[in-house]
Amino acid sequence: MTKYIEAFTNSFLGTLNWTWKSICFDVPWYTNYFWGLVLISLLVWLLEIRFPWRKNQSIFRKDFWLDAFYMFFNFFLFTIVISGFYKVLEVAFKDFGLNAKSFALVDLSNWSPLVQLFVFFVVLDFVQWFTHILLHRFPFLWNFHKVHHSVKEMGFAAHLRYHWMENILYKPLKTFGVMILGGFEPEQAYIVHFSAIAIGHLNHANIKLTWGPLKYVLNNPVMHLYHHAYQLPEGRYGVNFGISLSIWDYIFKTNYIPDDTGTIELGFKGDDNFPKDFIGQNIYGFHKPSQEPSNKTL
Repeated sequence: MTKYIEAFTNSFLGTLNWTWKSICFDVPWYTNYFWGLVLISLLVWLLEIRFPWRKNQSIFRKDFWLDAFYMFFNFFLFTIVISGFYKVLEVAFKDFGLNAKSFALVDLSNWSPLVQLFVFFVVLDFVQWFTHILLHRFPFLWNFHKVHHSVKEMGFAAHLRYHWMENILYKPLKTFGVMILGGFEPEQAYIVHFSAIAIGHLNHANIKLTWGPLKYVLNNPVMHLYHHAYQLPEGRYGVNFGISLSIWDYIFKTNYIPDDTGTIELGFKGDDNFPKDFIGQNIYGFHKPSQEPSNKTL
């Protein structure tokens, strides 16, 4: 038991210390996730201000500051708290003789760094796409995911407005994705991290961007807006589940872009009764879920 307590404490304090060092610019610039998030957020927000898609939407749109708080809570405050629990699980797995290579399907160690990074990015994105479908498919998970879909005016910060329970689901599945790659996580993983943040911010931004022919590969604001549509195609519980890549939606026929006006209503059925504050939204998910997502098909 002592080693588990030590593992929890060391990981918690280590993550807290790293975050503080990041704020104080005391870590390598390319791994400074705190100021990296701030810089990307400011750049995408400036694009929203300069090239607004929905021109009648305020610069400080509805729930702007709530979403900004969600960004820092989910990426830093909650990460600090949960880091100790993940370390305890890692130690427990080792006690059972399991490690990062126990479920390896491929060995990337002899591949070129660029190919390694590309495979790492694609595999993790597919895992997140699949996880995203689960969040819509099962009522229990959808009850938590409603926080993200409670956004009524889309903007970059809505990207990281989600219930902390989603981290509980995403993290183990992403870890499994790393494990099937032989436990490989490239030194350049920060490139994947910042790329995902930038693409995610753009996907939620008030900008009309489709990437031209690359729209079949990269997710974009027009495509993702319809993921948040109040009215979904009949018989579906969700569309456009892509995180960074749109290709999965085109491959598995979950794509849906009826137009590019950007004037659709956002949200979900019954969102007028959904809590408007941070505490209420994070308690809501633990209520008994409704059955609406499970009665629909892809």
